[in-house]
Amino acid sequence: MPPTSRPLRKLGFLTIGLFDEADPRRGHESTLEIIELGERLGFDSAWLRHRHLQYGISSPVAVLAAASQRTSRIELGTAVIPLGWENPLRLAEDLATVDLLSGGRLNPGVSVGPPMHYDRVREALYPDTADAEDFGYERVRRLLDLVRGKPATDFSGVEGFEVFSDRVQPHSPGLGSRMWYGGGSLSSARWAGEHGMNFLTSSVVKAEGPEDAASTDFAEIQLSHIRAFRSHHPDGENARVSQGLVVIPTDSATPGQRARYEEYVAKRTPRTAAPQGPARLLFAPDLVGTSAEIAERLHAHAAFREVDEVAFALPFTFEHEDYAQILTDIATGLGPALGWRPGR
Repeated sequence: MPPTSRPLRKLGFLTIGLFDEADPRRGHESTLEIIELGERLGFDSAWLRHRHLQYGISSPVAVLAAASQRTSRIELGTAVIPLGWENPLRLAEDLATVDLLSGGRLNPGVSVGPPMHYDRVREALYPDTADAEDFGYERVRRLLDLVRGKPATDFSGVEGFEVFSDRVQPHSPGLGSRMWYGGGSLSSARWAGEHGMNFLTSSVVKAEGPEDAASTDFAEIQLSHIRAFRSHHPDGENARVSQGLVVIPTDSATPGQRARYEEYVAKRTPRTAAPQGPARLLFAPDLVGTSAEIAERLHAHAAFREVDEVAFALPFTFEHEDYAQILTDIATGLGPALGWRPGR
């Protein structure tokens, strides 16, 4: 391991939880089984993506409530809940409830911005307030305050036979310190640091600044976000950052699996050559190969060298058996090659 790399302290994985419209239970059950496998393999955390009006998990908090009753040690996270779809007070209640049910293992990750395709869903989502909704950082601040136990109302006490609290119930001590912000820009990194959150980085960043001057080196951009986050966080260099690249180790893969994995990566690689769309989003290449080959590429990754936590993203559209193979290779090959030791 190069001396500039931190030994990997926490190893996690991220899944989208796809399902067949005709049999959604089977897809959700597959996700729960993958989380159970992750715990048996010693992973420190399992994270769920969030998808609305698609054939992926739309309610990760509910799925993690189920996972909390089928596991005992692995931490359970969301990466990420887009808060444009949520009422912060109601979400704070759900998060605290699941955190208590899990024994304090929940790691909620959130993000801001208008809901995807907002012009098409606004009447269903906010029929009376669509033009008044605030989809910026203030929505996260409200959620943080409510999760951390700040008053939600100026009323508390007894009314008839009912007792009322002025803060969200249940309250789960410690949950406020396990809130994560999923960001891909410098402004998000700074804001998350200033508000004492943890920081989730992924395989997408923004190539910011004038087009002729903006950097297009993914690792260097991500590194600048990590350093900006920590420079604004009360914990400084000890502030928690988790990286979420797509890795596909092939150590125990069959020839057919390796061929499909390589084809998947080849189709996605062209988008990594230059920033995409008006937002100038820059995508990291997916990493496919043996655990030793992937570890070598990660040790050369400037941003990876700054973190000691990861939540490697499982690819979309693969089969349950593929995910089981990939997770097993990550836990038994790639993780140890990065200095990680399994939790039990």
